[in-house]
Amino acid sequence: MDTLLLLVNIILLLALIGLLYFMQKKHVSFSKRVFTALGLGLILGFYLQFGYDSGSEVLEGTKNWYSIVGTGYVSFLKMIVMPLIVVSIISAIIKIKGDSGVGKISFSIIGVLVATTAIAAVIGIVSALGFDLSADNLENGEAEQARSAQLEETMVQVDDLSFPERILQVIPTNPFLDLTGQRPTSTIATVIFAAFIGIAAIGVRRKAPEEFATFEKIIDALYKIVMRIVTLILRLTPYGIVALMANTIANTNMDGVIELSRFVIASYVALIVMFLVHLVILSFSGLSPVQYVKKIGPLMTFAFTSRSSAAAIPINVETQTTQFGNSRGIANFAASLGASIGQNGCAGIYPAMLAVMIAPDPLDPAFLIQLVIIVAISSFGVAGVGGGATFAALIVLSSMNLPIGIAALLISVEPLIDMGRTALNVSGSVTAGLVTGRATGQLDKKVYNSEKTEMESVEL
Repeated sequence: MDTLLLLVNIILLLALIGLLYFMQKKHVSFSKRVFTALGLGLILGFYLQFGYDSGSEVLEGTKNWYSIVGTGYVSFLKMIVMPLIVVSIISAIIKIKGDSGVGKISFSIIGVLVATTAIAAVIGIVSALGFDLSADNLENGEAEQARSAQLEETMVQVDDLSFPERILQVIPTNPFLDLTGQRPTSTIATVIFAAFIGIAAIGVRRKAPEEFATFEKIIDALYKIVMRIVTLILRLTPYGIVALMANTIANTNMDGVIELSRFVIASYVALIVMFLVHLVILSFSGLSPVQYVKKIGPLMTFAFTSRSSAAAIPINVETQTTQFGNSRGIANFAASLGASIGQNGCAGIYPAMLAVMIAPDPLDPAFLIQLVIIVAISSFGVAGVGGGATFAALIVLSSMNLPIGIAALLISVEPLIDMGRTALNVSGSVTAGLVTGRATGQLDKKVYNSEKTEMESVEL
């Protein structure tokens, strides 16, 4: 009987994939297919959530089979992240600008990311205080205790590193290792490595133009091949989203969500307010927030379902360039740095809310100022490091001499909130890229203001 039910669930997923494929053949727009996949995934996930008991063999088997599509898709995206970063950044540097331009762009992007994270921390504080959140009423069950023990082990790693040591970890001492993504800081280390290659190539252009021309042709060829791979993978987005969403909903602890509903609501209020701040920043930069909302949907949907800022890099770059008219170099810098620095949701809002919930006197002005500063600084040093929001929260809580156990008490709602946090992270990186592109004159406003809402490469 279990085998039959498992087979039925697999057929259901295949049927939905078949429907999405039919829509593709009928040339239904990419955006519509993405949002359709999100809706179908929600329905399928709720069916699994309420149709089977938690921990049943059928449910576990179903999630394992669904992960072939969902997790497999995310893995494909992660596969192309490092090659995309390397060739795109090198190509941008050697074709558009020299080393001074790289410094200006990097400073602008990092500045926006860190500044918005500080703002996100303030919003997280206000939301936590406004909803009167406290750790006093949180239950500590078996799952929470197991999570707490795990956090204690992670905390040992955190305590062993000072802030300067965390900064040193982003330097690519072994770039070939970083290209494999084995280090927590591999993404930002790869960005630095690629920038050095590009800057070095600029120097070779002046002294050995023939060798530079050969190198440029090689980079151009690699760039076209990598972008073709990106195109092929992006076509799989709707199929990946339906499976990812189904598994996420199926894995969500609904009882925990109900018990912690006030925290969930407060978190999403803060996330939405910070997204509105992104729109305000774009407005001050002379960019239409309406156009931004129209075109950011597919990227935000993927970030929401995948819960991976790094995996979203290819779609992030494609959205910034084809939808918003940003230069590919700035888009790559922003998407790559945004996956490692200044994540508004994971490194800004979340740690700030936890600190307020556990603080003896959360209304103390000195405490609040210190909290915002530490959140901003820590986001530069640890955002994107293995463990994501949890790791960032551990850094902040330990720096403020606060107990870390509160992070374990929220395990039941972690996936649900993490979806929103990741979407906000990606929106923050896009905002940093667009503001920088606008400031440096490398953003085409005609493309930004156009009514085209589809990524051409995905429609081929």
